[in-house]
Order: sequence, then C-alpha cells, then structure tokens
Amino acid sequence: MDELPIGRRVAYWRGRRKMSQQVFADRLGKSKSWVDKVERGVRRLDKFSVVYEIADVLQVDVQLLLGKDVERRPETQNCIDQVEVEEIRAALERYDQMSAFFQAVPHSPPIAEMRKAVSHAWLTYQHAKYGVLARALPKLLRDAQAADSAYATGADANEAAHLLGQVYQIASSALRKVGEHELSWLAADRSIAVSQRAGDQLLAGLASFRVGSALLALGRVRPALEVNVNIANRLAPSHEPGHREERLSVYGMLLLNGAMAAARIGDSATVRDLLCGAEQASIELGGDRNHYWTSFGPTNVQLHRCAAAVELGDGRTAVDTHEKMIDVVSFNAMLPERRAHHFLDIARGYTQIGNVDKASEMLLEGDRLAPSEIRCRPLAHEVLSDVLRRTRGTPPAPIAELAEQMGVGV
Repeated sequence: MDELPIGRRVAYWRGRRKMSQQVFADRLGKSKSWVDKVERGVRRLDKFSVVYEIADVLQVDVQLLLGKDVERRPETQNCIDQVEVEEIRAALERYDQMSAFFQAVPHSPPIAEMRKAVSHAWLTYQHAKYGVLARALPKLLRDAQAADSAYATGADANEAAHLLGQVYQIASSALRKVGEHELSWLAADRSIAVSQRAGDQLLAGLASFRVGSALLALGRVRPALEVNVNIANRLAPSHEPGHREERLSVYGMLLLNGAMAAARIGDSATVRDLLCGAEQASIELGGDRNHYWTSFGPTNVQLHRCAAAVELGDGRTAVDTHEKMIDVVSFNAMLPERRAHHFLDIARGYTQIGNVDKASEMLLEGDRLAPSEIRCRPLAHEVLSDVLRRTRGTPPAPIAELAEQMGVGV
C-alpha cells in the first residue's frame, strides 16, 4: 500500500475503521465533500497538522498515512503494532489453497522444518513474547498454507494440515490478546476446518476453544458458552486407552472457557458445575501438563476459579483463592503468559475489594514476569487506569513509571 497516493490511504483506513465519509468528516470538523475530494486526490493534503489530525481520528500511525515505515516499538515493550497486525491480516487473506487446486505450489518448506517453527511459535506465545511472535507470524502463516497445499495429496497431508491448524490457533490467541477480536475469530474459525481435515478431534476441539475465546472477547457470550460446552460434551474422556491425558487436557480447557463465559452472564451455578468438571479432569490427569499447549492441570483450574470469581464481581473469593488455594511451587512452574495473566486477573480482584496497594503489586509482578502481558493488553490498560483513579494522592513511583511507559494518564 506504500505506493498509493495519500488520499487512497486515507480512504483505505477509513474503510478499515468502518466509518462513512460523513462520520469521518464530522469527527474532523470538515464537510463530506472535503473528505471525498481528499480521497479522490482532487484536494491535496499539504498541512502536516491536518494529516496528524486525520491519523488521530483513524487511530493509525501518521507514518502509515505518509507511506513510510513505522518506527517499531522498543524490544523492551515487545507489543504487536499496527503494521504487524496488517501483515498478519494480509496473510490470513491469502487463499493459496484454492490456487493450488488449479496449479501446483512451486515451493514449500519441508515438514520437519515447519514442525520446529510451529513449536517455537507456541513457546514464544507461552512466554508472552508477542512482538517477536507477531514479526514471525506472517511468514509462518504463508509457509504453513503453502505446506498444506503442497502436501495435500501425499503421505504428509495430515501433518501439514495439523501444523496449519496450529498456526491459525497461535495467530488467534495472539490477536485476541491485543484486542483484534474479529481477526482472532477468523483465524480460529479457519483452524476448525483445517483441524477436521487433519483428522484430529483434539486439535479441532482446541480450535473450538479458540473460537469460544474470540466470541467471548467480542461480547458474544452465549454462543461462546454453547460452543465450549457442546464440544466438551463430545470430547468427554472415556476409559478407552490412547491419548487419554491429551483428551483430558483439551476437555478440561473447554470446561474452563465455558465457565468464564457463564461468569460473564452472571450464571454462578453453571460456573460452579463447569469448574467442578474441570477439577475432576485435572485430578484424573494427575498434575499440571502442557498437552496440546493447554497448560491444563489442577493449578490452571484454580487460576480460572479466581478469574471466574472476578468476572462475577466477587473479588473477595478471587483473592481468597489466590492467597490460600494455589500451590506456590506449582504456580511458579507454569509458563510466564499464564502466570502474568493470573496476576492481571487478581489485580482486578483486589480493586474490587478496594485494596489498591495489592492491585498495584500484582500489576508490577505481572510486568516483571512478562511485560507484554501487562503493557500490550487493552484490559491491562483498563485495570491500571482503575488503580490510578482509586489511588489517593500521588501514586507510588513504580506504578507511576509503569503508567508512563504504557501511556496511561496518571
């Protein structure tokens, strides 16, 4: 898009933001005719002040409007920026599999190479290195799509589809973290179809979990609850041998995600039932595992018990569970993303009971452990803003510094 005139770039981003010309004009304090002339190139944008104002209304970096490379965030912040989101979007918009129906794919990475790349991407996500992951995802998506097409009729067909299904799930999870919920839904939905083609019920079940997470983030709470519970019922572990631990892990995560959806609508009875089912699955599993990259086990059940209590507005239960029910050794053995996510949930719990100091402590602990989980997530910005509003007088220096680095007003 860099070679387009600035007016065309304005039109593109206005469309991406789903604004009519009239709404856009109103927000700028201009006429609809003025906007139309700018977008058609009839009127030049020769004042930087106006370009900056347009960028602000469209919520994009001004460099994007000028067709220049956007300055990346420093590695210490490690977030996903707008350019990277658009690159991931472009990779998701490719339909190479359809092209391969008519013509053979000229080149595809070897399956062994793809397997290593996908495993590395999962670890990058679970260590909350979202910026690093975002820079790798567009190429990984293209490579996985090419591999799925190239090996579609060979002995490696199932594994190629399996790897692509995983990449879609990684993309869905990362995009949801930074508030790109529609894209997250698209990637998760793609994973369902590919996982079915791979012939793996558990991967398809986990894809349903990602769909449920995206729907929940979009505010589609009842569909999120239904998809999690329905697929969990179909994956309920039997006593047949083979892949039992993996099945318990995926089944348990579906129940936990269902509990979060039920909590969002205030259905405490369903929350309790689903958490009990997940707890029983974790007991059968016999400990914390990371089958299918789920981090499922007794500790994760307790973390979700806290999170569900927060969603129900019961900060006291969340805090009590955090302080009394979670095994510290097991918790510290979990991967950084999961632990930092929990600190964010508990920060919300502490604000609900009016303990701003402890809420601040949880945010700082999460930031120390996995900065991206705190600094890059819109939810964390909301929690920090709430903490600052509730703080009497000047906030402590560490919180004030974190707020400044995150761009949250003190």
